[in-house]
Amino acid sequence: MIRIQTERFDTAELTALLQDRAAGRAGALVHFLGMVRDYSPDTGSRSLFLEHYPGMCEREIQALCDHAKQRWDVLDTLVVHRVGELPLGDPIVFVGVAAAHRGQAFRACEYIIDALKTRAPFWKRETLADGSAFWVEQRAADAEKTAQWD
Repeated sequence: MIRIQTERFDTAELTALLQDRAAGRAGALVHFLGMVRDYSPDTGSRSLFLEHYPGMCEREIQALCDHAKQRWDVLDTLVVHRVGELPLGDPIVFVGVAAAHRGQAFRACEYIIDALKTRAPFWKRETLADGSAFWVEQRAADAEKTAQWD
């Protein structure tokens, strides 16, 4: 299940949904929660604006989840990603994985978030405390981390 939304989400509700969808077959639920952080501690961030390519973004994330299910013994995945203007401290992304065993769930979850950061068409614009804004460039370290999964 993939959701792209502007609304804030509840991590406990998403975890319960993933558990329900696994219908008693999962021995492990692993999730990752990404938050808006201060990208510019010297000048201070005010918010992060996220844009996405509708349709293509969901298809790419689904492909990542499908690949995780093929590569590891994964029962189900759930990804929720927010778009729009998000203040510091707000949740951005939830990646949840249900699997029979914890090792499979951890690896699949880490793969999905690593690959999502570099392959899903999202763009981030940071607004600083003084009102100036800039587009956040993809970090080489993120691309290298994703490449290690291939």
